[in-house]
Parts: sequence; structure tokens; C-alpha cells
Amino acid sequence: MQDERNQYQIIRKDARSCFVESLSDAFANGRAHFAFATYDMNKPAGQRQTNNIHIYISVPELLELCRKLSCGELRYIMQQKKQTGDPKPIQEWLGGTSAEKLRQYGKPRPDGKSLSRVCKLVAGQKTDFLLVADSGPGDKDAKGLIVPRFGNKPENHVAVSMTFEALSELLLMTKTHYESWLTAWYLSQTHSRQKQAPDQALAAAPEYSGMKMF
Repeated sequence: MQDERNQYQIIRKDARSCFVESLSDAFANGRAHFAFATYDMNKPAGQRQTNNIHIYISVPELLELCRKLSCGELRYIMQQKKQTGDPKPIQEWLGGTSAEKLRQYGKPRPDGKSLSRVCKLVAGQKTDFLLVADSGPGDKDAKGLIVPRFGNKPENHVAVSMTFEALSELLLMTKTHYESWLTAWYLSQTHSRQKQAPDQALAAAPEYSGMKMF
């Protein structure tokens, strides 16, 4: 029987004492789910995980990043940042959970703040990319966004070193699985509608024009 913890896993990429895995369990919400973790093999089994951060990226943003990757734009941006020494992230995603929702879930923070999660794609120094995830205290702004308030000292930090090929595999496999999920969803919806109201489905179909071919 498949391990329930891995039933949604699409692909996992490991680096030194850390990894990032792509999961399919948020597709129905229009998001790609990336779980970041660090671990210490010197600790007892079952207690080795030292950091854990869950990042959710909207599907449109994922697809746009895949477009940049496939056409060569992402490689060009990475090379330019390396040449100029630009430390700014290539891409950055802000998210998190508000203090109100944390209380509803029965998991309020001791400081009463929201939980901020930040993911950054950065051009690496010794490798092509660093995919970085941080989490810590945050505040909800007027637009409902969770703004990080931990500066350069996050409570949890995971930085996964990745080659261009490894990042490509992570993103494109996620894109492929999302497209497969979306196709299956459309088929299930179509089948459900036709099963419930076949006459309505036929009535909605375009009529044959009767045009003759010469």
C-alpha cells in the first residue's frame, strides 16, 4: 500500500540536508504546493526534520515561470544576475495564514501575529539557482496580504541548491501533472453533466447547418 504521506508527491529534489517536493493536493484550489524541509541525520528516526515550510504558488504564476524557462528567458536572467552580482530575487512569492485563521484552526501564534511564508528564486553563486523558503511572523495589510515581519531572521529557513536542469524537472513535472489533473477534471465534469441531464446536453449542442460540400 502506498505511503499516505507521499500519495500526492509529484517529484522531489534533494540538496545537502534539505529537499523540496512538489505536491498535487492543491490543484483544486488553483495552486501548486511545494513543501520544503531540512533534516539532521544525526537525530533519532522520526525526529530528524528540523525545518518545514509549505509554499503555495498560483497556477498562472507557475505557468508563466515555465514559459520563461522553456523559451530561454529564465536562463538569460540568471546569467545576467550572476555577471552583475545582482542579489535581488529573480522571482518572489508572498503568502501565509492570517492570525484570524490561525485562531480558527486552533493554532494561534504566541505573539498573536499572522504566519508569513516567503519563497524566492535566486541566482546562486556556486550553482545555477537557490530556491529559498522562509517563514515567521507577519502582519495582514489593507489588501489582505501577509507581509513578513522577520527581516533576515526567519523562524524557519530552507535553501535548496539547484542546477538549471533540476529546476526544470521540478517545474515542468509540476506543470505536466497539473495539465493532466485539469484534463481529468474537465472529463469528469462533462461526464457528470451528461449523466445527470443528457437531454439538456444535446439541446445545448450546436445544430447541424445542413451546408453541402461541392
